[in-house]
Amino acid sequence: MDLPVIRPMVRADVDPVVDLFGRHDWGDRRLYLEFVVGHRGTRPFVADADGVVVGTGVVSLNGPAAWIGTIFVDPAWRRRGVGLELTRATIDAADDAGCRTLVLVATDAGRPMYERLGFEVQSSYRILEAPGLPVGTPVDPRIRRYEEADLPAMATLDAEATGEDRTHLLRAFAAETTSRVLDAGGGAVGGFVVRAPWGGGATIAPRIEDACAILDARRVSQGPGGRVRAGLLSENEAGIDRLLANGWTDAWHAPRLVRGARMAWRPEAIWGQFNHAFG
Repeated sequence: MDLPVIRPMVRADVDPVVDLFGRHDWGDRRLYLEFVVGHRGTRPFVADADGVVVGTGVVSLNGPAAWIGTIFVDPAWRRRGVGLELTRATIDAADDAGCRTLVLVATDAGRPMYERLGFEVQSSYRILEAPGLPVGTPVDPRIRRYEEADLPAMATLDAEATGEDRTHLLRAFAAETTSRVLDAGGGAVGGFVVRAPWGGGATIAPRIEDACAILDARRVSQGPGGRVRAGLLSENEAGIDRLLANGWTDAWHAPRLVRGARMAWRPEAIWGQFNHAFG
């Protein structure tokens, strides 16, 4: 049997992909898929076997860096090189866009394939979680709702932390209802959290105290029945120790792999992600 054709994902593919993921316990990712097929900064692909979608891959083009994710192959088509071809399609799209560094978060099953393609372990994500806090728990008064005028300062802070240009994602997701900033005075932003429609939240703060204030505000907004997650890099040992001391617990961890030019970034300033296909 011939291998599937790798082609760009289109809006008509969303329902079949949602069904594919649902049948294999990958959760409901409809909101995410609807975003990536319509957003100019992302390139989604599918593996098409005679009109049937049997695999996916997505790349987010973040200026000098690109994130590769959502590499999924129907179990019936695995071990035939489909995942490899989907990954190569995302790499080619990143190369065409001029991205110098490729980033991804690997599963145990996928890591050998990525290493064959030249990816190397750079760091690891440690995902921690904590219960929500009672309504009425004091929130740092510096934390306020996002205003449109905050976007340039947020983009600068984000670029210093990640080494990427995620302005296209911040502009797409930041809103008064989805985002909070830590006001450092004089128009400066000391940190922020921006929530994506499907959950998750890019959280950036160079100072541990500011990051904890933002995370505690999220815990209050969730209330005692909810839970909040944070994603820290292994380099941020001080931040991990602080959260563990504040009652956070480990949820899971995964390696971060890179290929290409070395990045100028500050991993200790990263406290949460949009998801592991965007960073």
